[in-house]
Amino acid sequence: MEAETRRLIEGGADFPIFEATFRHENVLVRVDVMIPVGDSWRIVEVKASTSVKDYHILDCAIQDWVLRCSGINVTSISLAHINNRFVYAGDGNYDGLLRENDLTDEVRLLEPTVLELLVKAREAVTGPLPNVVVGSQCTSPYECQFINHCWPMNARYPIIGLRGSRAKLAEYVAQGCKDIRDVDAADISAETQQRIHEVTCSGEPEILDGAARELAALPYPRYYLDFETIGPAVPIWPGTRPYAAIPIQWSCHIDDGSGDGSPDRMRHEEFLDLSGDPPVRALAEKMIDCLGDSGPVLMYTSYERTVINGLIEMFPDLTKPLRRIVDRLYDLHPLVKTHYYHPDMLGSWSIKAVMPTINPDMDYSNLEGIKEGTGASDGFLEAINPETDMIRKLELEEQLLRYCKFDTEAMVEIVRFFSNP
Repeated sequence: MEAETRRLIEGGADFPIFEATFRHENVLVRVDVMIPVGDSWRIVEVKASTSVKDYHILDCAIQDWVLRCSGINVTSISLAHINNRFVYAGDGNYDGLLRENDLTDEVRLLEPTVLELLVKAREAVTGPLPNVVVGSQCTSPYECQFINHCWPMNARYPIIGLRGSRAKLAEYVAQGCKDIRDVDAADISAETQQRIHEVTCSGEPEILDGAARELAALPYPRYYLDFETIGPAVPIWPGTRPYAAIPIQWSCHIDDGSGDGSPDRMRHEEFLDLSGDPPVRALAEKMIDCLGDSGPVLMYTSYERTVINGLIEMFPDLTKPLRRIVDRLYDLHPLVKTHYYHPDMLGSWSIKAVMPTINPDMDYSNLEGIKEGTGASDGFLEAINPETDMIRKLELEEQLLRYCKFDTEAMVEIVRFFSNP
């Protein structure tokens, strides 16, 4: 890449160069965009964020230093980030998607900082393993790649399972605690952490009274609903914005009360369109038809409410039926968090953490291919790509349908678990 970059420049390139690569004093950088300006170059670093961060400026400063030391005449260096107010009009016109910020003056003032940083970096590479206590810096601004090395992770119930403040957890680690059970109960003040600690020390799950009564009060039919969404930085359909949560799939199990409460005895409906055409209108209309006019619509966390409210914004003419659905939503997450905790959940009440503790056969990690929401989003985008062959597309379709159905099956199992204590 270095050689190809040098060849293009020496050949008098009069076009932008992407991922141009340079090295100076063994510091290697890859520049997102180099734009020729006569015999000079304008540099643009592109970030997926929606604003300029302090560490972005330092990133640009390092690039600027390497390029100028490599003999490149840099006239300016800018940072381009996503404009989240941009609405895609279609026809491949993305003018306005990126906002460009000229950072040249700020970057040049940071050169002394860059030189200091490089000294520290070289010392880190050549020196001994640093003796740095764990703390909040382990996850800010990004999660460190060595977090599983520095934090004690080989305990039965690792200390991070207490959740809460990383700084506070680091204090426990500094005291020699590796397992949740190592922490003195008297040192814990947060109510949720006290509960996690108490249940973990007991070794038995906590199941409190009241959940069965609350669920028994829910009338039939009951609808178990789950969406999958995409939120690409670069919108693919007209009328959509960067990172907007766009529903592309749903699953619904329908319990009319006549069966034994198992998902196998319920009617199942689903929606998934992999044609590549905008699917959202059809998705909303089929969902309205599926959910009927009465009966609670069960979800896990409030995400489904957010998605349906987004559909109301997109399709004002569907406001009435969609608002009626919103009024019928029932969130299982608060019920589970109030009435249940198992030591193996490690401080998380996510559906993926809860399910293996109430039904070991329903572990998301055992799913083939797509196992979580990001994978579903990526799988959908791959499936609608015209370059994806039919065999792969069919494989992805099967995985997407299975994953979304698994979510609503999991909600059904949660209700069965609490309804039959």
